[in-house]
Amino acid sequence: MSATLDSTVDAAIETLKHDLPTLFDRDISYEIYTRNIEFKDPVNRFKGKLNYRIIFWTLRFHARLFFTEIFFDLHSVDRSAEDTILANWTVRGTLRVPWKAKIFFNGYSTYKLDSEGTIYEHIDTWDRSPGEILQQFFRPGDRSSDS
Repeated sequence: MSATLDSTVDAAIETLKHDLPTLFDRDISYEIYTRNIEFKDPVNRFKGKLNYRIIFWTLRFHARLFFTEIFFDLHSVDRSAEDTILANWTVRGTLRVPWKAKIFFNGYSTYKLDSEGTIYEHIDTWDRSPGEILQQFFRPGDRSSDS
C-alpha cells in the first residue's frame, strides 16, 4: 500500500475513534464513506450514503426517546487487514421505563476499504440475537438509587 493510502486509512481510523463514542449524541462525519456505502447489522440492510445518514439520525432519535442514558463504549479501532478496519464496542444504557431496565450488548463493526482507502461496507455483528437484546427491556434494572 502507498504512503498516501496508508494516511487515508489512518485518517479514517482517527475519524471513527472520534465519531463512534458520541454517535448517540451527535452526528458522525460522512467523508470517509463512499456514496454507495453498504450497511448490514442483525436487523437492517441497505445501501447508499443517504440511508446511512438516516440510520444514524434514527439511532440518535430513539436514544433520546427511549433511554434516560445510553452509551457507545468504543474499546478499539484497528486495521485488521490491508482493506479492513475493525472496531470493538459495547452499547449500554437505561431505558425510560418505571422499572429502569438496562440494556447491554457487545459487538464489533467491520469496515471494508476500497482501493482509495474509503469505506464502502460497514457490517455490525452483535454478541447476542436481537430477541435477546429486546428481552432486556422487560427485566428490572438496578433500583438501588430509588428512594
